[in-house]
Amino acid sequence: MADWFRERVVDAHRLPLFCFFVALITAFLCTRVNVRLIRARTRWFGNVSVGEMHIHHVVFGVVLTLLGGVAGLVLSGVSQGWYSFSSAVFGVGAALVLDEFALILHLRDVYWQEEGRTSVDAVFVAIAATGLLLFGLHPLGWDGGTAPAFLVVNLVFAVITLLKGKIWSGLLGLFVPPSLYVGAVRVARPGSPWARWFYSERARRPRPRLMAKAIHREERWRRPVIRVKIAIQEFVSGRHDLPAPASPVRRHRRRAVAPRPRRGAERAGRHWRSGRPRAR
Repeated sequence: MADWFRERVVDAHRLPLFCFFVALITAFLCTRVNVRLIRARTRWFGNVSVGEMHIHHVVFGVVLTLLGGVAGLVLSGVSQGWYSFSSAVFGVGAALVLDEFALILHLRDVYWQEEGRTSVDAVFVAIAATGLLLFGLHPLGWDGGTAPAFLVVNLVFAVITLLKGKIWSGLLGLFVPPSLYVGAVRVARPGSPWARWFYSERARRPRPRLMAKAIHREERWRRPVIRVKIAIQEFVSGRHDLPAPASPVRRHRRRAVAPRPRRGAERAGRHWRSGRPRAR
């Protein structure tokens, strides 16, 4: 294992990328554990606030990303150790930013809502892409001597695959081009831009048969895969479809209320609280 690490990571000058990869995963898991403990109202965990303003951890992520990026530019030619340290700082910042990617996308706090799953998807995409780069795969089949026309063709197929709503096929195809060719030729997903432009009734030449085929494949093959993906997401990051926990109810002391006056005191013409004679 040590020989493999030295040969494939250190000697291949991928130590900064490895540090970024490890920091990204570690920071994401620690962040999710922290927010789940906050959501469970654990005593020793709480939100960071300044007065009544809640500070989201994306703010700390932006600061760490800037620090790590600028430090990496300065230290890239100094030593691989310091460059790797700046890459780890950049990875921590990237994890904090991507963990609230849905907040940036929707411009509102949807962290524990259905839209909040987008943040987990963004982190998973970043981890997968970094892992493929770490194993030595090159985007679009580029290896330094590839013809530019081949790169352009792969890029076109990648755009078509993504427009058809096949995110993971497009991501894998960036590093394994044959996956792009398959994804670009097959039927698009029903809710994708490609289906709206060429399959739906709003298209210039609607294709109801292709839309029906896309819906059938979505229900037959895609839905079970999505359920497995959501189960993995919930295991790692928690449920995103639960109602927000109710705020704790403060207990107020009951004010002591004087007993009601007796009929005799009312007849005597005295005030029932003070006992003094009433003003006539």
